Amino acid sequence: MKLQDLNIVVIGAGIGGLAAGALLARKGALVTVLEAQDYPGGCAATFSRNGYRFDAGATIGCGFHAGAPMETLGKELGIIWPILPEPVAWQYRHQVLHLDLSPQRLEILERFPRSAPFWAEQAALAKLLWYFAEGGLSWPVMGARDLVRLARKGIAGLTGTIHLLPFARKTTLEWLASHGLDTDPDFVRFIDAQLLISVQTTSPYANAINAAIALDLPVAGAYHVNGGIGTVSRLLAGSIEESGGAVLYQKQVIRIDSVRRQVVGLETSDGSALAADYVLANLTPDSLDLFIESEGEAPVEKKVGSLWSAFTLYLGMESALFSSLSSRHLQIIGGSGELAEGNSIFVSVSSDEESDCAPEGLCAVTVSTHTRPEPWFEAKKRGEAAYLELKNAYTERVINVLSEQFPGAHPAIRSITSATPVTWERYTGRNQGCVGGYPQTSLFKVSGPLTRFDNLFFVGDSIFPGQSLPGVVTGARRTIELLLKRNAKVGLQQP
Repeated sequence: MKLQDLNIVVIGAGIGGLAAGALLARKGALVTVLEAQDYPGGCAATFSRNGYRFDAGATIGCGFHAGAPMETLGKELGIIWPILPEPVAWQYRHQVLHLDLSPQRLEILERFPRSAPFWAEQAALAKLLWYFAEGGLSWPVMGARDLVRLARKGIAGLTGTIHLLPFARKTTLEWLASHGLDTDPDFVRFIDAQLLISVQTTSPYANAINAAIALDLPVAGAYHVNGGIGTVSRLLAGSIEESGGAVLYQKQVIRIDSVRRQVVGLETSDGSALAADYVLANLTPDSLDLFIESEGEAPVEKKVGSLWSAFTLYLGMESALFSSLSSRHLQIIGGSGELAEGNSIFVSVSSDEESDCAPEGLCAVTVSTHTRPEPWFEAKKRGEAAYLELKNAYTERVINVLSEQFPGAHPAIRSITSATPVTWERYTGRNQGCVGGYPQTSLFKVSGPLTRFDNLFFVGDSIFPGQSLPGVVTGARRTIELLLKRNAKVGLQQP
């Protein structure tokens, strides 16, 4: 079928699904996005509560620099992103160690001078990886065509490509060891903290190539998005509508009907039924299985056990507490012990320049930590009292870590709203509230957009290259590439 004749349904108005939908709609396809909530964005949404405006999950804009995925996407769709560069992406705090993550890395190099060769090597790798990501990345490889595309890019950057190959099977800790940095506990803890929020795992497990691009985000540039991170999704939704498509809210998909290897339709909780030539699922693989009504089909591989969720606090606080910050974003690491589960928190404070974020003299503060979902759902099964007890314990733990760096935190709090994995499941439709994507431990075991259905594809942070705005947009291009390839193949088979 011609692209202009295709009816494409996107499940979920997350950034990945909206980006794919906007690009396809721009090319002439009829795109319909079904979103369960009454606003777009998913894990990168912005919402209002008790007079405050909060970013739900993602709080930092990235990938907007020249030639990067968000900048390219904006040009293709005619969107001018309302962004301002952040001089400091975020500040890392571990006890008395405070480091500004700026594009020049001055404080990092001053504190860890022996790391200079490592950062030089990381910059070279990241430059090549940004180049490979331009126009999409044909990975994981799905045939000879993908190999040809990769080979062409490899030849164009031959010297760098050869330099890249040894890192393909190396862990980040092995990479650090090659520079003699694995024996510096403060540096390893600093690197581990960055990797946990970007590739969902730490240096003994994180693939070195994935780490190279993740560690580059503060250097490439962080950006403040006016109106909150949810502005990105609102603009993408607007682009779909301008191209003749539709974004339908409060349309929760409850069932996907299929025959053999073809999805034939979708049903929503309000009784609506939609047919589709192709479906893009902005879901985790195991979430998709909850909707499938198909006989004789094996379920998709379950991945919940390896995925993180988040415990998030949305706080209304006195803005004076944060008046001397060099950055509105902070990463605070507890004194000792494992990262995550409250011992490593990411804090984002609203800007005084945006008066609609909070009442006068106050600010909206988002604080999050990684948590495994299973204990939360087990507590929920035991009853509301057990669930509330766990929620209160995590709230206290997180605020105590915040108080290590801001002793006046407790009395400065004016309102508290919390989100647990149970909350994330309810609002995002992700099974067990898994957010942030998969741990990036290997380039050769990553998930691509293909599913067991010929006309259904994944999009979002569950497919390579994973989370972050540039990550899901790069993944969306891969999804479109495979969809168009599949459609062309079907067209050749038709009489």
